[in-house]
Amino acid sequence: MRYLELLRRDRTVLLLWLAQMLSVGGDRIYAMAVMWVAWERGGAAAMGWVAVAESVPYILVGIFGRRLIDRCAHLRAMALIDVTRAALVAALPLAWAFGGITGLIVVAGLLGFGGAFFDPNLGSMTPDLVKPEDVPTVVALMDLTGRIARVAGPGTAGALLTLVSASILFWIDATTFILSALALLLLPRALAGTGRTVAHQARDVAKTQNTLRARQILREHPRARVMLGMHTVGIVAGAAGFALPALLTTRMDAGPGAYGTVMAAMGAGALGCHLVLGNIRLPQSVAVAYCLTWAAQGLLMAATGFAPSLPVLMAISVLAGGLIPISSVLMGTYMASHPTRVRRRLITVDQTLIRSGGTASMLIVPALAAANPTVAYVAASAVTVAAAVTGCVWIARSPQPQAEPSTSQAVPVA
Repeated sequence: MRYLELLRRDRTVLLLWLAQMLSVGGDRIYAMAVMWVAWERGGAAAMGWVAVAESVPYILVGIFGRRLIDRCAHLRAMALIDVTRAALVAALPLAWAFGGITGLIVVAGLLGFGGAFFDPNLGSMTPDLVKPEDVPTVVALMDLTGRIARVAGPGTAGALLTLVSASILFWIDATTFILSALALLLLPRALAGTGRTVAHQARDVAKTQNTLRARQILREHPRARVMLGMHTVGIVAGAAGFALPALLTTRMDAGPGAYGTVMAAMGAGALGCHLVLGNIRLPQSVAVAYCLTWAAQGLLMAATGFAPSLPVLMAISVLAGGLIPISSVLMGTYMASHPTRVRRRLITVDQTLIRSGGTASMLIVPALAAANPTVAYVAASAVTVAAAVTGCVWIARSPQPQAEPSTSQAVPVA
């Protein structure tokens, strides 16, 4: 497979893959553990506040922190962020002991700020480490890695919580961030033998990169507006999925086991599709394919709402799960076609929009959807399909974009 071939022949990708696996895995282990502690000691309300505290920094940094994001666009700063996150995670038991639920919320917010600075820089750096023909493969590889970590992280945390205390689990989690930082610091040595140009001073990088405004970028890239808007609409409408337990209970008289089976079917669909994505060429019009993928997801939402039985629902879930990595890889490949600075800003804007929309929708949509799951799924389907069709029409009427500059740029390391 092309994933394994790329990891075997390119040490820089291997190290970045390890950093991504450890960092995202650490995030998921932390999220599982902190939610468990919040539930155990503060109830559902505490869980909600911790979730909001983790999301709000992404919104604030996306709106007000673009200059700070640019200043963190080098490997040493990213490694420092991971070390800081390790210290914060290790300190969570102390935060609870001395500050109670308030201390937990404060640390969760600080960790959110770390992720808000780390994530867009990691995403924007990745395509610069490979040849242009390998960009779709490395984008798909990193997406696959993130999905595996999101599944394995909570599973690992759940298993460990049966063996060790939450405090020890947080220390184990902190270790994953330390290892991620070490992988990032080893990247310059791996890059040294590739012949790529490497910047040595972070302050020089900051001087040569004028901060780009999101409004300016979106005005110059109409297809980016469509794709980011489509992503936001899809995330907001997708909150109807929280009505799945109500759908299983009322329509199929099923319980938690059926819910777990459906979620496993969706995960299997995503994994199976990823194995295919790593070995095929993506369509030339990535933006149109992205909107069509979301249209298909919208239609599957309606099918979910009308599913007559659990086997049918599982089949629909496999298909829906397969579409998720397709849309993610299409978005990542489109962003990779832009210069690093533009790419970093687009990732930040996307992050801000989906966090804002997702947080707002989670506070409103699930309660409304639970009252009538079928109507909720059909309404979400209609919104998603309408947005996707509108996006395709907009793209068809917009002028053909000019060729993007090469993404092969210096990788800042110090």
